Amino acid sequence: MDDYQTERRLLKNRVRRRGIYLLPNLFTTAALFAGFYAIVQAMNGNFDQSAVAVFVAMVLDGLDGRVARMTRTQSAFGAEFDSLADMVSFGAAPALVMYEWVLRDLGKLGWIAAFVYVAGAALRLARFNTLLEVADKRWFQGLPSPSAAALVAGFVWIIDDLGYDPEALRWLAWFITLFAGLTMVSNLKYYSFKAINLKKSVPFVAIFLIVLFVALLSYQPPLVLFAAFVVYGLSGYVVSAWMTLRERRVRAADTH
Repeated sequence: MDDYQTERRLLKNRVRRRGIYLLPNLFTTAALFAGFYAIVQAMNGNFDQSAVAVFVAMVLDGLDGRVARMTRTQSAFGAEFDSLADMVSFGAAPALVMYEWVLRDLGKLGWIAAFVYVAGAALRLARFNTLLEVADKRWFQGLPSPSAAALVAGFVWIIDDLGYDPEALRWLAWFITLFAGLTMVSNLKYYSFKAINLKKSVPFVAIFLIVLFVALLSYQPPLVLFAAFVVYGLSGYVVSAWMTLRERRVRAADTH
């Protein structure tokens, strides 16, 4: 009788674990669907919906890992599935959206820029996975692929929202796509925000800035989001230059 109850209890635990493991992967699947939806809408000429879908994928991608940690359901399968979904949502989708939007008119230069972006995203994800255990958690090496996707999709969204002619901005779109692709595989340092402890108290000004950001975001979402990720994309160059300058100063001081 005891053996029967033990076996039944183990079976219940196994079923419960399977149910919990399903939860973070549902978020990953939803992010994958958002990336696929972005591609489909770009093929149909609905570029504003494509851009929004990329940002939705970003939110869902940020949730799956947190849900897995909160429920203690991290797994090798989940990590691999997340990387494959990221490749679609933040690699293929932004490049194809931008190509269908305006890069197609540039001929070979257009699809080369789109391919550089896709290749950069693939290399960035592969490097992230291989260095995950040894990398400094405070910093990302190279621009994260979701942030690169936000740059590309955000530019599409803001130009469509403002009603500008994308043909007049095709070279700027080309530059942003190339910039995002190359910056992903750079050695620049980007703050990861993983060191932020939400359980600690913060100054009053921090709450005020959050409220201000939310207010601005509700007023003009594409402009605020694109501006925020432009600042983040440039921050890696500033931070890396500052770190390099500080190291040179330390070496110079040691030699004297």
